[in-house]
Amino acid sequence: MLDLLAASPIAALLRGSGTAYLLVNATHILGIALLIGSILPLDLRLAGAFPRTPLPVIAPLLRGTALVGLSLAVVTGFVLFTANPGEYATNPAFRIKLLLLALAVLNATLVTRSRPWAQVLSGAAPTKALRLMAAISAILWLSILLAGRWIGFL
Repeated sequence: MLDLLAASPIAALLRGSGTAYLLVNATHILGIALLIGSILPLDLRLAGAFPRTPLPVIAPLLRGTALVGLSLAVVTGFVLFTANPGEYATNPAFRIKLLLLALAVLNATLVTRSRPWAQVLSGAAPTKALRLMAAISAILWLSILLAGRWIGFL
């Protein structure tokens, strides 16, 4: 499977064109910026910071922006992966990043499908459980960011 990815036309384009690689990589960074730049303020607000900022107003906007960023980062991340899948697949930092990503997406799914989330959108204060999940979310997303940077050092 990894050999098929490495032999794909998109992988060949990335390996053969510095411009193509640059554009995909820059788009990946944009996705990460949108994701982290929106999920951290939301997590911090859910965890208790900025109490005067109304959650029903900011939560849908920040969640939507985070979803756009996540989608962009995942798609472009996969494209970047195709350029050298054998190396990435054996890189411990990359594997940790994928595990953390799965945990963060699971946590976000649990949060946004929970009754406390629905209550927050209706103006209720976040529950202790929701505050804890928001703190876990912030830690996970920042850990993913660090693991991503760590990939290049292994």
